[in-house]
Amino acid sequence: MRTFIIVPTYNEAENLPKLLSEILALPVDVAVINVDDGSPDGTGGIADEWAASHPGKVIPVHRAGKLGLGTAYIAGFHRAFDLGATRAITMDADFSHNPRYIPAMIARSEEADVVIGSRYVPGGDMLYCPWYRKALSAGANMIAHTALGLKARDTTAGFRLYRREVLESIHFDSIFSSGYSFLIEMLYLVQRKGWRVAEVPIVYEDRMRGQTKISRNEIFRALYTVARLSFRRFVKRK
Repeated sequence: MRTFIIVPTYNEAENLPKLLSEILALPVDVAVINVDDGSPDGTGGIADEWAASHPGKVIPVHRAGKLGLGTAYIAGFHRAFDLGATRAITMDADFSHNPRYIPAMIARSEEADVVIGSRYVPGGDMLYCPWYRKALSAGANMIAHTALGLKARDTTAGFRLYRREVLESIHFDSIFSSGYSFLIEMLYLVQRKGWRVAEVPIVYEDRMRGQTKISRNEIFRALYTVARLSFRRFVKRK
């Protein structure tokens, strides 16, 4: 089974070389698709250098500018399909998602269709995060559980593994969300289609280098996404 790890980036030149080194050193056969949104700090050029020295193991995808996290994932999914992927893993480039959990996620995918690297199952945790980040995460999960009936404990996690057949069942063009709220919408669609979702514990660590990409606008978009999907769930029944 071919597993591709999709890593969207914007100004992650400090983190990308170390991340690629750790991923490629894992005791599993994986390749990395880096979707870079025209980073001014040269992140895309770093990916090109790694692709030249690690052919077939690092695949750069360059976009003209910041087009949203969700569309970056979708671009990565399509590239993975072209390369014959049977599984795709999404993760952040800032080491909040540590590569050491990837083998456990792949192993769990033998019995599940979607595997979430979860902060909220036994053994999971959040480190070095300010209290307001923890409160925001807990609140977002509570709202998603209540309004959308999501069963996974960690509904906003971006560290996920999808089997190919799951992704092929989703009509990406119909997904309205483009930012971090894309994660909630994807999980909502996955659950409604009846795919098996499992969680493995991870310790989420707040980024040590670079700046967070979560803005106030992203929070408002996430709330709008939950409200829109809740209306769809209870009123439109679609």
